[in-house]
Amino acid sequence: MSNKTALNYGQTAEEILKYKEFDEQRLLEPISEGKWSVKEIIGHLYYWDKFILEKHVPFMNDGTNLNAFPNHDLHNREAIEYISFFITTGSLIDEFVLNRRLLIETISGIDSNVKFTIGSGKRQFTVDKYLKIFIDHDIHHLKQMNERLSSLNMI
Repeated sequence: MSNKTALNYGQTAEEILKYKEFDEQRLLEPISEGKWSVKEIIGHLYYWDKFILEKHVPFMNDGTNLNAFPNHDLHNREAIEYISFFITTGSLIDEFVLNRRLLIETISGIDSNVKFTIGSGKRQFTVDKYLKIFIDHDIHHLKQMNERLSSLNMI
């Protein structure tokens, strides 16, 4: 994995770490009607990291076919249920940052030339191409959270 990819992927953890300074109640409010709260979005990102670390990274070898991504709706419901065990958003943020750093450290040990496929797909991925999916996903959710928090004059 390139240093740039690792840096980009790690940047989300640094951004989210700043949210620990915000009022807990604001982090529990939906970002808009019918949407998740900041805490739930962080939990969603955390649960994807958990999946990647447990179900994909250990099997990223040249020529392997990784398990297909889970059903997104089911995975997201499981994520929201899973994070209910975190009493505060701050404790979830701590766990997210720790897990993201572990994921980066672990995935950084995979040779950047390794190519693999996912599920029934024919497209070959390198670690950089794989992480690009999740970097874009992070950017989407960071934008949502930052817009919400800035509308509350918290950023």
